[in-house]
Amino acid sequence: VVSTQSTEESRILCKCRSLGVRTPTVYYVDHQNNTIYMEYLKEATVLKDFIDKHMSTQNSVLLSDVCYKVGVKIGMLHNGNIIHGDLTSSNILVAEETERESPECVVIDFGLSGVSSLQEDHGVDLYVLEKAFLSTHPNSQDIFDRLLEGYCSVVNNSKSVISKLAEIRLRGRKRSMVG
Repeated sequence: VVSTQSTEESRILCKCRSLGVRTPTVYYVDHQNNTIYMEYLKEATVLKDFIDKHMSTQNSVLLSDVCYKVGVKIGMLHNGNIIHGDLTSSNILVAEETERESPECVVIDFGLSGVSSLQEDHGVDLYVLEKAFLSTHPNSQDIFDRLLEGYCSVVNNSKSVISKLAEIRLRGRKRSMVG
């Protein structure tokens, strides 16, 4: 099972990059030891720390820009039918490289990821992120809304996914098995 997981995770990482979503580059997959060797991003900050820092300094323009970009990247994943499975502000990095005028978002930790075109799965992915986001960063609904704006700007069926998200909010992430 572990061997299959590392193989699948490395495949999804490569697919993400082909979709234009920055992830750590996979260098080698050691199937015998179930290990993925990948790029180490030393100039990156976990989104959680980036949000905490910029909420405390009231740097709302930069924070809003980064959250919008995060939404765009998640939308690109969903357009490629990739479900992250564990979206939190700890599984997104902000690469603040000096030659860039604004930070770039890097999505990490695809250990629970999968492939699905179901709006339900896309909505659950967003729901998990929203719950993690709002519990980790109180009073951050406005920047989460900005993230959703970025998401909607690239997702073709964003209205139906956001509608599904609203439905999931009412019942929680577990699907109804009636019928």
